[in-house]
Amino acid sequence: MNPFKAYFVFVKPYWKWILLTLLIGLLKFGIPSLLPLLLKYVVDDLLMNAELTSAERIRGLGMALAAAMFLFIVVRGPVEYFRQYFAQLITARILFDLRSRLYDHLQRLSLRYYQNTKVGEIISRFINDAEQTKNIVEVGMMNVWLDLFTLIFVLGFMLYLDPILTLVAISVLPFYAISVNLLYKRLKKLTKERSAALAGIQAYLHERIQGISIIRSFALERHEGKRFRGINGRYLDKALNQSRWNAWTFAITNTLTDIAPLLVIGYGGYHVIQGGLTLGTFVAFFGYLDRLYAPLRRLINSSSVLTQASASWERVEELLDQPYDMVDAKEAKELPDGQTSIVFDKVWFKYQPDHDWVLKQIEMDIKPGQTVAFVGMSGGGKSSLVGLIPRFYDVQQGTIYVGGTDVRKLTMHSLRSRIGMVLQENFLFSGSVKDNILLGRPDASDEEVVESAKAANAHDFIMQLPTGYDTEVGERGVKLSGGQKQRIAIARVFLKNPPVLILDEATSALDLESENLIQQSLQRLSESRTTLIVAHRLSTITHADRIYVMNHGEIAETGTHTELMEQGGIYARLYNIQHLHLNEEGDSLQLASAASEERLK
Repeated sequence: MNPFKAYFVFVKPYWKWILLTLLIGLLKFGIPSLLPLLLKYVVDDLLMNAELTSAERIRGLGMALAAAMFLFIVVRGPVEYFRQYFAQLITARILFDLRSRLYDHLQRLSLRYYQNTKVGEIISRFINDAEQTKNIVEVGMMNVWLDLFTLIFVLGFMLYLDPILTLVAISVLPFYAISVNLLYKRLKKLTKERSAALAGIQAYLHERIQGISIIRSFALERHEGKRFRGINGRYLDKALNQSRWNAWTFAITNTLTDIAPLLVIGYGGYHVIQGGLTLGTFVAFFGYLDRLYAPLRRLINSSSVLTQASASWERVEELLDQPYDMVDAKEAKELPDGQTSIVFDKVWFKYQPDHDWVLKQIEMDIKPGQTVAFVGMSGGGKSSLVGLIPRFYDVQQGTIYVGGTDVRKLTMHSLRSRIGMVLQENFLFSGSVKDNILLGRPDASDEEVVESAKAANAHDFIMQLPTGYDTEVGERGVKLSGGQKQRIAIARVFLKNPPVLILDEATSALDLESENLIQQSLQRLSESRTTLIVAHRLSTITHADRIYVMNHGEIAETGTHTELMEQGGIYARLYNIQHLHLNEEGDSLQLASAASEERLK
C-alpha cells in the first residue's frame, strides 16, 4: 500500500500546476544534456577534422557557441526561474492546506485527547513533521520524475554513441537497487525515532516554560537542567543513530558511483587506442556519464528525503486519524434563543471506561431564569456536572435536556454559543485587552466592548493601563492580576450575552476586594439568565433558588439556603465552619487595625 495515498487528498487540487512544473522541468534538465553532444561536435567535426581550414573551424566554433549561449542564457534562465517558483508555490500551498486541516481537526478533538497528550507533542507534529511532508511533492512528485527523465534521456544518447560502453557504465546499477532496499528500511525507522525524541524535547520545554515560576520558587534550576540534559541526550542518541546510518548509505552509494567512471575510462580508453572509438565520442560519453550518475545520486538522496518525509507523514496521519469523541447527529437542530431550561434525567458519567463513576443517578430540573448552586467537598463531581451541559463530554447513561431537547440532538455550535462560562482560572490569550473581550462576540463594536467592561467592573482599571484597551496582556495574561483577568473574562461573557450562565468557582482564588467587585459583576450578569454556580464559599450562593449538595458524585441534599440550614446536614455543617472561619479572620483584621492605630498615636 502506498504510504502517501492519504496525502494525495492535499495534492489533487494542484495536479495541473504540478504537471506544468514537470514540463518546465523537462526543459531545465534537457538543455544541459545537449552539452556533451556539442563537445563531440567540436572535437570530432571541428578540432580533429583535417579537411577544414582554421577559418572554417573558428566560424563553426562561433556558430556552435552562439547556439549554446542562446539555449543556456536566453531559454534556460527563465525556465530555471519558473521551475523553482512553481515548485515552491505548490508545496507552500499544499502545506498551507495541510496545516489548515490539522488546525480544524485539533479544534474538534475532545478535551479527553488533550488531557492525555502533551502539548509539545502536538506542536511537533503540527510544525516539524508537517514541514517535512512537503518533500513528498517537491521531491517525490517532481524531482524524482525529472531525474528519471534525465536518466532515460541520457541513456538514450549514450546508447546512440556506443551501446557496449553504455552497458559497462550501468553495470553497477543492480548494486544500487540492492543497497537502497537494504539501507532505507532501517533509515525510516531511525528517522521516526528521531522525530519522536524531538517531540519529547518540545513537550518538556513547553511544560517547563509554562511552569518557570514553580521551578524558581523551589530552586529547581539545577535539577531541571539535569533532567533536560537526559532528555536532550536521548534525542542526541537518536539523531546520531540516524546520522550514522545516513553516512553509511551515502558512503556505499557514492563508492558504487565512483566505480563506473573507472570502468568507462579503462574500456573506452582501450577502444580509442585501438581505433574503435573516436576521441570526440569518448569525451562526449564521459560527459554523459557524469549526467547519468548526477541524477542517480539525487535519486539516492531523494530516497533518503522521502524516507524521512514518510516517517513524518505517518506521525501527521496519526494525528489526523484521532477520532472525534463527539460529533453532531445527522438530524441535529439549532438551540433557539431565549431563556432555557436544563434537565438531568438519571445521568451517570465517568471519564474513562475503566474508571469509577464520577456522577451517579443525577436528577434535577432547572427552570428558565433560575439560579442554582452546587456545593460540596472537592472531588464531589461539581465541575464534571456543569461540564456536561456544553457537551465537553457525553454521558454514559441518562439524558441531559437543554431547552427541552437532548443535548446530543443539538448542534454543538448552537449549544455552546448559548452558554457563557466563567471559570476559576480563565484563560487570556496574548494580544490586547480588547482582543480578549471580543472573544465573547468578535463582530462587536468598540462601544459594546466598553459597555461590557463597565458592566464587569473592569473599565476603570483598563483605562489606567498604559494604552487602555489596546494594552498587551502577555501570554496567558501574565501582565494582569488574578482579579483583573477574571473581570476581563466576565466582560467577554457580558458581550456574548448568553441565556445560560455557568460560574465554576469564579471567585475562590481571589482576595476579598477583588471578590467583592466580581460578585457585583456576577450578580448583574446572572439577572434574567438560567445560572449554575459551582461555589467554594457558601456565603456567595445563599441567594440561589436551589442549592444541590454533591457528595462522592451523588446529590446528598437539595433545597434553599434556609431549608438546608434547618436540615442541619452536610450543608449546614460546611456553612457554619466557613462562617466561623470568616468571623475569626474578621476579628484578626480588627485587632490588626486597632494595633496599627495605637502605634500611630
